[in-house]
Amino acid sequence: MPTPSMEDYLERIYKLIDEKGYARVSDIAEGLEVHPSSVTKMIQKLDKDEYLIYEKYRGLVLTTKGKKVGKRLVDRHKLLEEFLAIIGVQEQNIYRDVEGIEHHLSWDSITCIESLVEFFRRDESRIQMLNQIHQELYSES
Repeated sequence: MPTPSMEDYLERIYKLIDEKGYARVSDIAEGLEVHPSSVTKMIQKLDKDEYLIYEKYRGLVLTTKGKKVGKRLVDRHKLLEEFLAIIGVQEQNIYRDVEGIEHHLSWDSITCIESLVEFFRRDESRIQMLNQIHQELYSES
C-alpha cells in the first residue's frame, strides 16, 4: 500500500496523464509544489514499487497497478469534494479540506461516504432538506 506521499504523486501523475497524455517531472513538481529533485526521487521509488516505469530522459508510464491506484485516488478525491459540497462546506474550503482528510480516512469510511453521497444523489430534495436543517442549526447559534 502506498504512503500518503506516494498517493499524492500517483494521484497527480494519473491526472496529468489523463489530461495531457503525459506527465513531466516539471509538471508534477509544479502541481505538488515540490522541487524537481524530490519528484525524481519519488518517481524512482514508485518505479521500484512497480507503480510506474521510469526511464531517465524518456519519461514515465503508469503500470496497470499504478493506473488502478491512481484512478482510485482521483475518484476518492472527487467523492470527498462532492460529499463536502453536499453537507454545505463553503466552496473555497473544499479543496483544502479534502487535502487535509483524504489520507486519514480508511477505505471503509470512504465506502460509507460513497453510499451516503449516492443516497443524496438519488433524491435532490434530500440535499435541500439537509441545507434547511443546516441553516436552522446555524441561525440558532
